Amino acid sequence: MELVWPSMQYLPGYVHALEQGWSPDNLRPEAGREELERIARDPARFVAEQVDREAKGPPVVLPDGTTVPRLPGYHLWMWDGEFCGVIGFRWQPGTTELPPHCLGHVGYSVVPWKQGRGYATRALRLLLPDARQEGLAYLELTTDASNVASQRVIEANGGRLVERFFKPEGYGGAESLRYRIALE
Repeated sequence: MELVWPSMQYLPGYVHALEQGWSPDNLRPEAGREELERIARDPARFVAEQVDREAKGPPVVLPDGTTVPRLPGYHLWMWDGEFCGVIGFRWQPGTTELPPHCLGHVGYSVVPWKQGRGYATRALRLLLPDARQEGLAYLELTTDASNVASQRVIEANGGRLVERFFKPEGYGGAESLRYRIALE
């Protein structure tokens, strides 16, 4: 498995995963349908918006409906000859800290039919050098306390548990774990 930049070449695989019911957002299953609608309207624009290192995109709508400025970031697609999943990275320029509404620097999702192959672990490992290049001292990642698979992904990449907490209700309210992966 390798990470590829989103492109028109790989878009049919992404669309196929969405059509199979996969969603890149584990809190919002309807995000998959919404992405299919965006792709149908303008596939090239959709692909281009997957990489926004300057945070030029529209504000982000939070679960409670409020909007906040977009952070710089991008998505990479997992590829093993076909689409496998996505890993996203975002940061706040000039600091390792994140604004309170942002639960982590990294999020990932593997399509169900490719899970259990170590793809998320490898994707996170491949992303770490890029995060170092942004000058971050560490990455923060959060996962539900019940998501043992995600905990293993983070721990396999050097993640250390820093706190147990409950996510805000808008993010599901679940008991969660915050990990840090040192980059220095």
